[in-house]
Amino acid sequence: MPIDPSLSLAGLVVGLLVGLTGMGGGALLTPLLVLVFGVQPLAAISSDLVTSLVMKPVGAAVHLRRKTVQTGLVWWLALGAVPAGFLGSLLIGSIGHSADVQHYLKIAIGVALVGSFGCTIARLVLDRRAGTPGATGPLVVKPVRTVAIGVVGGVAVGMTSVGAGSLIIAMLLLAYPRLRPAQLVGTDIVQAIPLVAAAALGHLLFGEVHFGVTASLLVGALPGVYVGARLSAQASASFTRPVVAGVLLGSALALLSAPTPVLVLGAAAAAAGTCWLGRGPVVPDHPPVDLVKREPVLAR
Repeated sequence: MPIDPSLSLAGLVVGLLVGLTGMGGGALLTPLLVLVFGVQPLAAISSDLVTSLVMKPVGAAVHLRRKTVQTGLVWWLALGAVPAGFLGSLLIGSIGHSADVQHYLKIAIGVALVGSFGCTIARLVLDRRAGTPGATGPLVVKPVRTVAIGVVGGVAVGMTSVGAGSLIIAMLLLAYPRLRPAQLVGTDIVQAIPLVAAAALGHLLFGEVHFGVTASLLVGALPGVYVGARLSAQASASFTRPVVAGVLLGSALALLSAPTPVLVLGAAAAAAGTCWLGRGPVVPDHPPVDLVKREPVLAR
């Protein structure tokens, strides 16, 4: 099977973003295949999931070695995500071959991307209001909440390939705000392995995997995700977040057939807004108060 250099370059960029941020696999690669390379939605979802199945362990190995994975969370997430991902893939694979369903599947991917973008903004708003405190003690796992996150993410991944990174990371931050960014990324990449494996199996049985597309993507994605994962523990997301947010919303609007001016303005606004929200926690207007003397602390 011939390797397509343009697909390999796309895989390299997406792999780098996945390793850096834990998001962007299905959320970037699936719309890229549909909008730029003209792949049918079901085939794009199926090929993306098989690509992610090979790509995710590379990033996961780096994070496990750096001890940025909360294994207690991984087990509970997988308990909900694995069966949900498999069932979602069986459902869409069994009904997604007709032209009408392909059209609605394209819309479903767009809606999932809008939801992913919304979760990203919610995550940044929380960071800005309260900062991102690092964990100072053992993490207290909330099983019911964590399994529910896995189920929601699993269904989204199985049906659209979107959610293993962006949706689940955002929901994890809402449930566990004390997790550091590197822990969020590491935990998400590791939990995504069984989830993507279950969803990919369903698509291999009932979907439409293009192995030539998958092979070309992997040539670039494997080194990309390795480099990105190695950089993620030290690198700031202040640059990658606006890029991912702009592409997320721009891709969503394109899949939903928005006019070109709306698409461009939406992507630019998403990138600019994410950049502004990602500057850090809000500084209070009043001077800091000495908690012992109960009086303002004056600058010296």
